Amino acid sequence: MKTVVLIGDGMGDWPCPELEGKTPLQAAVAPNMRKIAAAGKLYLADTVPPGLPPGSDVANLGLLGYDAREFYTGRAPIEAAGAHLPLKDTDVALRCNLVHIADNKMVDYSSGHISTEDAAPMIATLQEKLGRPGLSFNTGVQYRHLVIWDGGPTDPVTQPPHDILTQDIGKYLPHEGRAQELLDLMEASKEILANHPVNIARKERGEVPVTQIWLWGQGPALKIPTYKELYNLTGTIITAVDLVRGLGVLAGLDTPEVPGATGWIDTNYQGKVDYALKALETQDFVYVHVEAPDECGHVGDAKLKTQAISDFDAKVVGPIWQALETKGEPYRLLVTMDHRTPVEIRGHSAEPVPLATLEGPIGPVSEECAFDEFINDGNIDIRTFEWIPTWLRGEA
Repeated sequence: MKTVVLIGDGMGDWPCPELEGKTPLQAAVAPNMRKIAAAGKLYLADTVPPGLPPGSDVANLGLLGYDAREFYTGRAPIEAAGAHLPLKDTDVALRCNLVHIADNKMVDYSSGHISTEDAAPMIATLQEKLGRPGLSFNTGVQYRHLVIWDGGPTDPVTQPPHDILTQDIGKYLPHEGRAQELLDLMEASKEILANHPVNIARKERGEVPVTQIWLWGQGPALKIPTYKELYNLTGTIITAVDLVRGLGVLAGLDTPEVPGATGWIDTNYQGKVDYALKALETQDFVYVHVEAPDECGHVGDAKLKTQAISDFDAKVVGPIWQALETKGEPYRLLVTMDHRTPVEIRGHSAEPVPLATLEGPIGPVSEECAFDEFINDGNIDIRTFEWIPTWLRGEA
C-alpha cells in the first residue's frame, strides 16, 4: 500500500477581519481537501509536544513519526543536513537569515524574499570577510543560509526573526551564554552588506536591501533512526526548503531538488507533483511539503495566504489524489499542516490543526465537509503527534 502525506505548511490560522471573520483555510477554494475529509476520517491534531516551540522543525518531526522531545537539537542542524553540509561532533550549525532592520525594528525577515542569485554573492563576501578556519558561511535558498562553527556556542537564547516582525529587536537579540560572539558577527555584517554591489543594485531597483545577518536556531548534529529501521518503508520527501529536506536526509529518504521549487507562491507545483508520482512508482512513501501558506502568514497577508491554500488544493492535493485513484491500487493519504501561522501575529501558534486521512481507491466523491480549525463540535477526535507512528505503520 502506498502512503502519501501532503503538508500545506502553516495553513492553520485565526479568524481574519479582512476575510469577513473566516480563516484563510475556511475562505480558500479547497474542494479536494474537503472531499477527502468527507470521504475519509477527520481529526484535530496536536503536532507539537508540550514545552517545545511550534516551529516547522518540531512539528514536521512529529508528522514524520519522530518524538522531538527525544531527538530535537535545534533547527539549523536539520537544515545543514538538508543542504548536505555534514557536521562533526564538535560542530554547531546556526541559521543565518538575510534581514532588513530599520529604526531598530525587524521590518523583513526575508529582505523582500531575496532571490538566491542575489543572496549567494553576499554570503560569499561574508565568508571572505568573516569566515575563518572552523567557521564558515554557507549559501542556502533565498534568505535562508547557514553558519557552521566548530566549537560554536549552543547556549545563547536566540529568536526566529519571522516571529518578531515590526517589533523592536532589542529584547530579542541573542543573549546569555556566549551570545556576544553571535552579536559580534551580526554587527560586523552590517557594513559589509551595506557596501555590497548586489545590495546597492537592489536599492537602485527599489527592492528591499539586506541590512545585516540574523543568527538563530543553533544546535549540534541531529541523529534519528531511518525510516527503513522504524517503519520498513522506502520513500521520498518533496520540498523547497532545507529544513524539511534535512529531515528526509536524516531519515534516510530520497530528497530530490525540484527545479523551480522556491518555498513561495511562485513555486513549481507541477514539478512537485511529478516528482512525487515518479517516486511512488518504486517506493512506499512520499511526503510532499509546500511552504507558501506559511510564508504568506509571516508576511501578514490573509488574502495571499488564502490564494496559497487554494493553489495547494488545486495544484497538489487534487492532482496527486486523482493520480492515486486512477492507478487503482491501495493507498493511504494524509492531508494536514504542521502548525498554524496566524496572519495577525505573523508567527506560529501551537493550537491543534485539522488532519484528514483516507484509504482508497474509493471512486468518485461529491460530498464535501468542513476542513478547518473549528471542526471540533464534540465529535472530532483530537490526536497527538504520538498517534502518527501508528498511522505510518498502518495500525491507526
